[in-house]
Amino acid sequence: MTVGFGIVGCGMIAAFHARAIQDLSGARVVAVHTSNPANAQKIAEQVGGCAIYTDYAEFLKHPGLHIVNICTPSGAHLDPAVAAAAAGKHVVVEKPLEITLERCDRIIEACEKAQVKLCTIFPSRFSPANMALKHAIDAGKFGRLTLGDAYVKWWRTQEYYDNGGWRGTWKLDGGGAYMNQAIHNVDLLQWLMGDVAEVCGFTSTLAHERIEVEDTGVAVIRFKNGALGVMEATTSVWPGLLKKTEIHGTKGSAIVEQDDVLLWKFDPETADDQLTRERFAQKVGGGGGAADPKSISYQGHFKQLEDFVDAIQNGKAPLVDGAEGRKSVAIILAIYESAKTGQRITLG
Repeated sequence: MTVGFGIVGCGMIAAFHARAIQDLSGARVVAVHTSNPANAQKIAEQVGGCAIYTDYAEFLKHPGLHIVNICTPSGAHLDPAVAAAAAGKHVVVEKPLEITLERCDRIIEACEKAQVKLCTIFPSRFSPANMALKHAIDAGKFGRLTLGDAYVKWWRTQEYYDNGGWRGTWKLDGGGAYMNQAIHNVDLLQWLMGDVAEVCGFTSTLAHERIEVEDTGVAVIRFKNGALGVMEATTSVWPGLLKKTEIHGTKGSAIVEQDDVLLWKFDPETADDQLTRERFAQKVGGGGGAADPKSISYQGHFKQLEDFVDAIQNGKAPLVDGAEGRKSVAIILAIYESAKTGQRITLG
């Protein structure tokens, strides 16, 4: 049976979903829904033809539609996700799951009620280097985790915000450099280090005009396991640097820049450690969206959608379900609250 995907919203990120679905064995894009037929036509041409809808109710009735991918602006994920679940469709939501915890919870509850699967797109978890890092942590190679840092020092032009319409607004973007760009590494860091206990954050708008949200932010993190960390997020750093994750413990340290391992050192050293250094020191990470949002790879989306189809077919949870997708939103909202109030914010 062919797994039929439908894409809602035909902006930039929809093209990455479409490309990933094209590479999935036994899957195809069967329909798209849009308020912009010109954009929809581009996606249809990309996938070799599919139905185009402007009526969402009719879109959900399309024959052979099994999975709905929500690619609308961040603050417009709720309604199409809930309607898709009510129609019995499995739901994929591009990051963030939504821009408030209440809206995240409504999506999660709708999917649970309808007994359909839900996943939040966080392709960084599927990078081979990051998966190796997660395996090393779970295997205890770091000893006691002491410090975990995430750095997303990116650049976006003023035109990026001016042309997007919804970008840089609280209502539809839900935030700035943290919620739109660095959320990938916020999710990645909490996945690697464990749940966050409290945060203290500072945010500012330093390099852009006519936006409501931050383009520069720094947050100090205390994890529930006692480890500390820093999460930096910007779209104000020219020319834009590769994102970086640093994990440290009493028995080891590792640094991953984009998808390349810069440091991989443990006590005791094993033969596998040398193999890991050789495997991930090839400088294949690419630009990763540091200055151009279109320069990301679709491979992470492919691997995540592959995991999602496997979860549906084998009755198991996807790696990044709704509850997992909610965590990064909670952390970022706590950072925003701390920046606003000047107080340390406890999560949970």
